[in-house]
Amino acid sequence: MLRKQNSGLAATVERHLRDYFDAHEDGLPTSGLYGRVIQEIERPLLAITLDECRGNQLRAAALLGLNRNTLRKKIRELGLQAAKKRRTKRAAND
Repeated sequence: MLRKQNSGLAATVERHLRDYFDAHEDGLPTSGLYGRVIQEIERPLLAITLDECRGNQLRAAALLGLNRNTLRKKIRELGLQAAKKRRTKRAAND
């Protein structure tokens, strides 16, 4: 089930980024923020997508808009498990 627009992915990311900046009361975070954010998002994005696709890399790559070989490379780089497994059940309110 999709949630309301104001609690979408962009709003969630924005809220977390604002909290991150607010936590640096004496200034700005150290340089390299873009790379850190991408790295923090990429791992769970790929892991959850693989889980939802039951380990089917071709299906996951299509869903992500990636070439299958690119996905495989990222799986290796991030040390993710790509084994086929059952999709986890989500809570009724998700």
